[in-house]
Amino acid sequence: IDVPDPSALFLTDRRAGLPGSIVAPVLEGARPLLVEVQALVNSSTAPMPRRSAQGLESSRLAMLLAVLDARAGVSVADVDVYASVAGGVRVIEAGADLAVAIAVASARIGVAVPDDLVAIGEIGLGGELRQAGQTPRRLAEAARLGFRRAIVPASSAGVEGIELIRVGSVVEALAAVGLSVDQQRAAS
Repeated sequence: IDVPDPSALFLTDRRAGLPGSIVAPVLEGARPLLVEVQALVNSSTAPMPRRSAQGLESSRLAMLLAVLDARAGVSVADVDVYASVAGGVRVIEAGADLAVAIAVASARIGVAVPDDLVAIGEIGLGGELRQAGQTPRRLAEAARLGFRRAIVPASSAGVEGIELIRVGSVVEALAAVGLSVDQQRAAS
């Protein structure tokens, strides 16, 4: 059966105001698709905390957790981390890196990300943000579905109908959504 608007379908059951959740415009082939990226961070007593990725590459999640810890000061070494793409979608592209990092930081700190926000960008090992392919198409899809703001790499071109928050690093992105290392220390 043909699904006329898959982005809207994947966001239908999204609950607003939960820490550890953000929307990411990803590409499924050449088609932009909005998906909810979720993260849950839980204390662990195991010598090697659990890392679980559903709908994401586990090696990519491990790299993003290392960057969050080393470059952004978001400590995840002593906690279990679960990351998932809601709806059973498999995201294999780096354009969702920023959304995953923000979802994990939001879950770790316990502060929700604004509901009208999407995140697009690849994260490098230095914590820098890089362009994702076809960013304007992704942004246009987000604007069509009512999202008003997007956190994107500094070099991103604008699209009508959505405000861009341009940042150069994961640290700047976390600060832009109100997630700081000081909040994490207070929550720990």
